[in-house]
Amino acid sequence: MSPATPARVFTSWGRVQRVAHTALGLPSRHGALPLPGGDASVLPFGNGRSYGDSNLNPGGALLLAGQLDRFIDFDPQTGLLRCEAGVLLSTILRLVVPQGWFLPVTPGTQFVTVGGAIANDVHGKNHHAAGSFGNHVTQLELLRSDGTRRRCSPTLHPDWFAATVGGLGLTGLITWAEIQLRRVVNPYMDTETIRFDSLEAFFELSQASERDHEYTVAWIDCAFTGQRLGRGLFSRANHAPVAMDLSLLPRSLPSGVAEPSRRVPFTPPISLINTLSLKAFNTLYFHKQRTPVVRAVQHYRPFFYPLDALLEWNRIYGPRGFHQYQCVIPPDDALVVTRRLLHTIAHSGQGSFLAVLKQFGAPASLGMLSFPQPGTTLALDFPNVGPRLHRLFDELDRIVLAAGGRLYPAKDGRMGAALFQAGYPRWREFANYVDPRFSSGLWRRVTETS
Repeated sequence: MSPATPARVFTSWGRVQRVAHTALGLPSRHGALPLPGGDASVLPFGNGRSYGDSNLNPGGALLLAGQLDRFIDFDPQTGLLRCEAGVLLSTILRLVVPQGWFLPVTPGTQFVTVGGAIANDVHGKNHHAAGSFGNHVTQLELLRSDGTRRRCSPTLHPDWFAATVGGLGLTGLITWAEIQLRRVVNPYMDTETIRFDSLEAFFELSQASERDHEYTVAWIDCAFTGQRLGRGLFSRANHAPVAMDLSLLPRSLPSGVAEPSRRVPFTPPISLINTLSLKAFNTLYFHKQRTPVVRAVQHYRPFFYPLDALLEWNRIYGPRGFHQYQCVIPPDDALVVTRRLLHTIAHSGQGSFLAVLKQFGAPASLGMLSFPQPGTTLALDFPNVGPRLHRLFDELDRIVLAAGGRLYPAKDGRMGAALFQAGYPRWREFANYVDPRFSSGLWRRVTETS
């Protein structure tokens, strides 16, 4: 039976673009790579959790990589896991946490595929300690459009490995990957949340926390200028030890621990996020913590994946969808530049209640196009309001470019070629590894090719 299915509309998590693609099935990792007729290009599509157009291929076809969803091998003694590239991180966690293992790095959602995590070299709250996802991939198999298969690792075909990690799915189809997991003794996190009133305090907390805490992250209020600019809530955590204060354990499993069952039932006719609702939410959220410091033990799901408790939360932004803007600023000017970014956002009257600020550390990413580099990363969601938002993005782009920063391709749907090429100086080298039949909307945009 032909793996091709009738053209259907695909969208990414931001829901800004809705594009009809030919969908090509992948019933087995052992089979030949299906290709569309003529010279049409293809691109792997996992679970659609990239925000912009890095996982879309307008005018071309998509490979349904999520169909490659089988485990191949797992050694519970060493924590070495081999699986197909379409396996979700949530599925891995269900298998390995009861056996005393955890993902070495995880993004803010568990509903991404292993292939997507590699292709975007995702990062988490522990970059300063563990680097990005690709640092823990021991090997992978790459299937090219010419039928060749190449097993890659940091020591075997290391150039192909470096191109594929963070390579946005453009070097070929990842069929399977092997990951080294990390030990845990239970599913709980020992957490501490600290209220802070300034950006200076955030940087002080980050520096003071990195040695003794594996995970650090902050929610920041981006809605206000003046004395409220840069205030937020700083979270730091470690996996809970074998022996811990039992009084800190939750009396019952909190919301978000069970498999998600709640969902946003429909897309509202307009975005529920606007200037008025944003300021009200941010004020309430900042003051929800009545004391300066709160320590708690919580299950890993609400700590790592709070938004996963509500399925299809991206619908709240209405039919026009939303953009995420995530940048990283080098450390020397991070305080000044981050303040300038936040002031520009607040002054525009636009903003996000999902504003995340964290530090990237020294561990070097292995990918040619990997996003993380030492510095401070700021991520914000914005309702898609058209030209007014793009004018704001142009201002933010100028600030990031002048500071020597870069944007995250996995979250981007509109970055220009100049900003991408300045932020990713190895892009021409990387282009030599792009499969001639693979392409994406983002790649054509940032390389200015048709």
